[in-house]
Amino acid sequence: MEHNQFERLESISKIVRKAVVDTSHKCKIPHLGSCLSCLDLLVNLYWREMKCFPSDPENSARDVFVLSKGHASPALLHILAYRGYFGLDRLAEFGQDGSYFHEHPPMPGLIPGVEAATGSLGHGLPIATGIALANRISSNAKRIFCIVGDGECNEGVIWEAAMFASAARLSNLTVIVDYNKWQATSRTVETLGSIPLSKKWQSFGWNVENINGHSQQEISKSLDASRANTGPNAIIANTVKGKGISFMEDDNNWHYKTPNPEEYIKALNELVGS
Repeated sequence: MEHNQFERLESISKIVRKAVVDTSHKCKIPHLGSCLSCLDLLVNLYWREMKCFPSDPENSARDVFVLSKGHASPALLHILAYRGYFGLDRLAEFGQDGSYFHEHPPMPGLIPGVEAATGSLGHGLPIATGIALANRISSNAKRIFCIVGDGECNEGVIWEAAMFASAARLSNLTVIVDYNKWQATSRTVETLGSIPLSKKWQSFGWNVENINGHSQQEISKSLDASRANTGPNAIIANTVKGKGISFMEDDNNWHYKTPNPEEYIKALNELVGS
């Protein structure tokens, strides 16, 4: 049964990956590489790990997800559509005048399932930390999840939140670092040095685990383990920017560019044949 579950998650990832590439091509929405690196993580969270109520997005029993690396918004919005928070037809609104479907998530209440407006990098984790604290104070058992990019781990506000979450022993908070080794226009290691992320999070008092961020088995195992921990959890998910399309993988040009017709057909052939 567990093996079949992993196969199902991998199948969903393929479907959503193709849809994200379609949207990037047709609507000229960038940050495709960043979307593809965290997509497998999102699939596991929304189809396996989190308590979700797509027909009742504000249900008080729901778990909460905050996408701190807001430029991966197309991945999140496609996930929400395929999970049933709104119709797939709404994805056609991407990039249209007056649309809330764009490069970053809008404020809550404008698109079902979006919990926070993010994209000013680093600020998603403080929001998630505040939500985790509020729910502990109110004795609400919901869990709070936040995906951050490795690049935004250069932001001071990330570590202020990390210190607070550790001091407050927020065991209901899990951060997943989408560690694709790139930020904007350079390698993360070239920007502010090579301090291992796992050691850094551990030094701030977090439970830390390193995983393959594209393995549904490893993602599931680490999330399962996090439930029993005391204190906040950090999962360092080693990922590949542009995962799933050979000529996009680990190529930072796909942070900003969108597929032209030839690249789109080439990508489609790889995705259909995979």
